[in-house]
Amino acid sequence: MDSQTENSHEDENPGACSVVEAVNEIGSEWRLIVLHDLVDAEEKRFNELKRSTGANSRTLSRVLDDLEEAGLVERRVEDKPLATYYSLTDSGASLCPVFDELETWADEYL
Repeated sequence: MDSQTENSHEDENPGACSVVEAVNEIGSEWRLIVLHDLVDAEEKRFNELKRSTGANSRTLSRVLDDLEEAGLVERRVEDKPLATYYSLTDSGASLCPVFDELETWADEYL
């Protein structure tokens, strides 16, 4: 799609832009899986997330980096024993009602 066509969609429905941006930010399958997995946990170690999500190390590392960069996940490193913990930021936690609504919708329509 060329930029002229993209701009015409934005001009036609400017309210959709924020929705599209939000979906682009959190919308990959692995990002959603990791975010949803962290919803019920205060924090999780990398290997706990790896087991609970089924993601391989490379994918999980990339997704956690992306989510941290987006401000949705926070990383905490402990020295002894060396461990990295991940938790939702306030911004990430604010997605909980969104996940609940999506789950309700999916249960009804999918």
